Amino acid sequence: MSISKDRVVLLTGASGFVGSVLLSALPASRISLFGRRDLGIPDAHFVRGEIQPDTQYLGAFNNVDVVIHLAARVHIMNDSSSDPLAEFRAVNTEGTLNLARQAAEAGVKRFIFLSSIKVNGESTSHCAAFNAFDQRLPEDPYAISKSEAEEQLLALGKETGMEIVIIRPPLVYGEGVKANFASLMKLVGRGFPLPFRAINQNKRSLVSVYNLVDLIKVCIDHPKAANQVFLVSDDNDLSTAQMVALMAKVQGKVNLSLPVPVCCFKLAGKLFKKDDVVDRLVGSLQLDIEHTKNTLDWVPPYSVEHGFALAAKKKD
Repeated sequence: MSISKDRVVLLTGASGFVGSVLLSALPASRISLFGRRDLGIPDAHFVRGEIQPDTQYLGAFNNVDVVIHLAARVHIMNDSSSDPLAEFRAVNTEGTLNLARQAAEAGVKRFIFLSSIKVNGESTSHCAAFNAFDQRLPEDPYAISKSEAEEQLLALGKETGMEIVIIRPPLVYGEGVKANFASLMKLVGRGFPLPFRAINQNKRSLVSVYNLVDLIKVCIDHPKAANQVFLVSDDNDLSTAQMVALMAKVQGKVNLSLPVPVCCFKLAGKLFKKDDVVDRLVGSLQLDIEHTKNTLDWVPPYSVEHGFALAAKKKD
């Protein structure tokens, strides 16, 4: 779906992983950007600043109809901050609400917020797939800050009439992805024999950045997106073993994964007090996206293999 020719969009987080792909998919002449640095996009209006509780967005909302808010303090493994929750809240909750309130006061019609499936919880190993109507069960400071932002945005929408759209993705991947996904892709590409072949009973939902961006574009204009929470995935869940096999396939490598029993991983997790790390490896995290598909008449346009192949591309 293409952006309406009448819509002007303010985008935050345009330099990030998701934002850079979304920016390339939108017409620059209909875009305003808010961020720390000017990306030098011809025809795009730019306002410099940071997402903070006291930021004044002077001039940022000129002629803007829709805000797409991607900027955030991202989830950090082994966060060493003295008060991580306060730091996450300052940007993800208070900063987001400050942006949204000023947007509403300026007459912005719709506010699209990129949240996280971590708002639902950390695992579906012992329960049904998460859906958009489940009770929020955030566990870590990042997820709590996103959950609080969602609640306050929906309340603000009721108060002001500005339409709120919330999107909760799982792990997002694609060309340029970093962190654990990129590390695993690199190990598979180098031909290392990894001990994951027996982890074949779990299921994990992922979303390629290309499917996520497509959904965001749909939410800019779709009338039924207003005041809704949407879960998003590729709609093709994979076990850890299937993920490794696909990583090998898209890189033209032989899958050398070894069948180490799952019980060995669980024992190691207990011995080294890394149960949470092991659960992410052997456990399940599934999303039910039927509400998204039915409400928006949307299906993910790109296959998992398409996203994995692009994620495997080496930078020049």
